[in-house]
Amino acid sequence: MASSSSSSSSFSSSNVTSKFIGFLLILSLQLDLLLGSDFHHKNQTSFRPNGELQKLRRIEEYLKRINKPSIKTIHSPDGDVIECVPSHLQPAFDHPELRGQKPLDLPEMSSRANESTNEEGFNQLWSQSGESCPLGSIPMRRTTKTDVLRARSVRRFGRRLRKPIRRDSSGGGHEHAVVFVNGEQYYGAKASINVWAPRVTDAYEFSLSQIWLISGSFGHDLNTIEAGWQVSPELYGDNYPRFFTYWTTDAYQATGCYNLLCSGFVQTNNKIAIGAAISPRSSYNGRQFDLGLMIWKDPKHGHWWLELGNGLLVGYWPVFLFSHLKSHASMVQFGGEVVNSRSSGAHTGTQMGSGHFADEGFEKAAYFRNLQVVDWDNNLLPLSNLHVLADHPACYNIRQGKNNVWGTYFYYGGPGRNPRCP
Repeated sequence: MASSSSSSSSFSSSNVTSKFIGFLLILSLQLDLLLGSDFHHKNQTSFRPNGELQKLRRIEEYLKRINKPSIKTIHSPDGDVIECVPSHLQPAFDHPELRGQKPLDLPEMSSRANESTNEEGFNQLWSQSGESCPLGSIPMRRTTKTDVLRARSVRRFGRRLRKPIRRDSSGGGHEHAVVFVNGEQYYGAKASINVWAPRVTDAYEFSLSQIWLISGSFGHDLNTIEAGWQVSPELYGDNYPRFFTYWTTDAYQATGCYNLLCSGFVQTNNKIAIGAAISPRSSYNGRQFDLGLMIWKDPKHGHWWLELGNGLLVGYWPVFLFSHLKSHASMVQFGGEVVNSRSSGAHTGTQMGSGHFADEGFEKAAYFRNLQVVDWDNNLLPLSNLHVLADHPACYNIRQGKNNVWGTYFYYGGPGRNPRCP
């Protein structure tokens, strides 16, 4: 009897235990369903691989360096956030050569003639609300974590991918329709650049139109100063044409960057946000707008200044940044560039300029007009010994001309992939 009672008690206890365990399992499942994705998300973020955590830490460190304290915040209709940063706190002054200093006073302007920007002038979306940055500050587009995560790596954010550089400007998936001069000493360049919004079909491609000042051996010591407009979904997250600058001293390897994304360009202007969207843009068979740009070397201090429209100084590239461009440029180039990644196995459909060939002419094809170079005495001169180059003319072409109103000019661009450009 005793043995039978013990067995019954053991069975009853085991039954209760199994029921309790079953209850816990059901409760666990219900909790899991109730908590759902939040529970799993928290656990996934808690157990991120070390590589991903290190990348996020690098991004946070970079953002702390590049996004400076501001005295005013302006929200742009396109989603950009513009911070008004005290001019002496901008990224350029993190450079050891500039630390503790302030932007230089504006240089003396020469008596040279300068064409004004066409039609209603240069405007940016962020300033259309009437908001502006106070004197003593500069407008900086805030860089976000999302911006950096779009890049192939934190180290390459804000920089062009390394590419083979050849004197004919082709190679590395970069395609051009340009004119250039070389063989002399150049101290600047000027042009008015027609502004469009070309379609960019791949997230890692871009389409730009710009002026290049170039010096060096077209090897690893190539120096460039560049400015114009670009559409770059990778850099900005949209397809707006944006005013940009660039520089490098080692053929796009480790030095230089776009805009104010590293220590380099010193901005002096409180009305222009480098990297912000341009408005209005030109339309096919409609109104045309262009951006007057000039880059020139200040004879007194040697810095390279960037000027917009009719004498609006944006800022300067300090001369100490450069090796070959310390004295002068040996080549000046004007025109368009796209990246052809062939991600679909065929030529990209990314457009250059308006997306139409040069042959279509005014109101249809994009143009550069009033091309000039600057001499050692800061005078504007017409171009001589001009070379014209389209390295893939079935995809993007160029037609140069000259008249009394536009001086030296050219139409350029194209649609990219088409029956003659497979």
